[in-house]
Amino acid sequence: MRTTGKGSSGLPTASSRLCTRSNREPRIRNCTAKAMFLRQESRAPVTSRTRRGLVYGGWRGSVRRVGAAGSSGRRHSKGGMILNSLSLCYQNKLILAPMVRVGTLPMRLLALDYGADIVYCEELIDLKMLQCKRVVNELLSTIDFVAPDDRVVFRTCAKEQNRVVFQMGTSDAERALAVARLVENDVAGIDVNMGCPKEYSTKTGCHYVAQAVLECNDPTALASLVLELQGGMGAALLSDPDKIEKILSTLVRGTRRPVTCKIRILPSLEDTLSLVKRIERTGIAAIAVHGRKREERPQHPVSCEVIKAIAETLSIPVIANGGSHDHIQQHSDIENFRQATAASSVMVARSAMWNPSIFLRDGLRPLEEVMQKYIRYAVQYDNHYTNTKYCLCQMLREQLESPQGRLLHAAQSSQEICEAFGLDTFYKEITQELDARRAELLTKTPEDVEEPAEDTSGVIKMAVKFDRRAYPPQITPKMCLLEWCRREKLAQPVYETVQRPVDRLFCSVVTVAEQKYQSTLWDKSKKLAEQTAAIVCLRSQGLLEGQLVEESPSLHKRKREAPDQDPALPGELRKKPFAALENGEESPLEGW
Repeated sequence: MRTTGKGSSGLPTASSRLCTRSNREPRIRNCTAKAMFLRQESRAPVTSRTRRGLVYGGWRGSVRRVGAAGSSGRRHSKGGMILNSLSLCYQNKLILAPMVRVGTLPMRLLALDYGADIVYCEELIDLKMLQCKRVVNELLSTIDFVAPDDRVVFRTCAKEQNRVVFQMGTSDAERALAVARLVENDVAGIDVNMGCPKEYSTKTGCHYVAQAVLECNDPTALASLVLELQGGMGAALLSDPDKIEKILSTLVRGTRRPVTCKIRILPSLEDTLSLVKRIERTGIAAIAVHGRKREERPQHPVSCEVIKAIAETLSIPVIANGGSHDHIQQHSDIENFRQATAASSVMVARSAMWNPSIFLRDGLRPLEEVMQKYIRYAVQYDNHYTNTKYCLCQMLREQLESPQGRLLHAAQSSQEICEAFGLDTFYKEITQELDARRAELLTKTPEDVEEPAEDTSGVIKMAVKFDRRAYPPQITPKMCLLEWCRREKLAQPVYETVQRPVDRLFCSVVTVAEQKYQSTLWDKSKKLAEQTAAIVCLRSQGLLEGQLVEESPSLHKRKREAPDQDPALPGELRKKPFAALENGEESPLEGW
């Protein structure tokens, strides 16, 4: 269905540490939808360097150029509908539904292992995707679509390439086509979300467009974008059949992948049938129908009879969705739901979220086994721990208050999640394997290694790392260094950070009183690199850095008392102890 503003796997992870950038990446920063589309059109051929990156993990040969007109893999049916010769088969399939924060790579792979035929990713917003760069991640053998803030918005791998459907949230045909062309070489199908009733879908598109309006200087483009604010995505599209037809027709004609959409039913059967027949005429490969109205929720009964009427009306496959709450408790229920709706296939959401082995013909597997298998995929593919934790919580459900549930709730890293489920040895083995692979890749591409640009002579260096768990919640080395500089009436510390392209790691140099300090170890984020630089400075000066093991009355007092009760803190810190300390810099609490 959808992703959070930070991304679903969403947050900056070590995910894209070792990667090469494909020359076919779109560099879309323009607020004009038309400009976005045109930039996607001019794609450079795949280079030998890109192909080398694709070899690892079985990606060789997966990137194909679109041929000349008339040879794009599409053909016309007798009725003039445009069909795609590369289509997935949507007949008699078990399908993992798109779900918010759930449909990330580990869950999709797990569903495939348990018998799902097709898996959908969560809904990803078009404007967000158009900011992304396509990155070949050699370390993880994945293809990553990375936002400007280094967050992995979408990650896929060769194992699912022929069975993963990319679902987008869009309200504009040209943007939709630009996104489809961005991802079409790495997915099996393209889907448009027209069924999500949540404000995220119906209004978030407007949020992104509003952001583009604020950044736009072109009057013509601005007028077009303002019009976009009047319409949303998801279920909001159901009230605008003309826009639906334009989006789907544009996608069918413009991409080499099969196009589908997922809708909800309308208040009347007549209106619903009229809409789906119009949708069918666009040439889509299949249609998924959630048998509830826009305002209805899971506790409302699903309308099997409406889905059945749709299936009997259309000639394309109809995928029934919405049966988890009342109908699907075990594998055999999936077929019963399909027969009740006369659908070609069944799309399972909540039942699969609770236990992905619902797809297994032999019956549900023990939850402990399923969760451990999910965690293994999450670690292997560097899934951000917050997303891993969320999915595990959905599986535990009523067991969240159990001892294991409490351990999961307290976990603040992938390592701690593994420890909670007895997988600490596995975590260490995978970490060692990735470290060895990273070292191997670094030795192969020494020319790509970028060191700090400035002259490092006279820089005080130490091999240190910042471990957040060694510090109280409200204390960081950067905060301690800043406080010391103010006490000594020195200028604020200045941090200069560079990123090494080969593995996307960071190194920071901090300047205090005209002396530079730097850690010789590279970190996975800019914020961590700045903390390590601050540690080098503090240790070289013999100053306390705020660790829990240090005996400092003022630091322990700060942890116990409210900031405005601590006379040791400078006035500005007392007022806003965790607000921005420098222009454009996040607070110590958020920025560690």
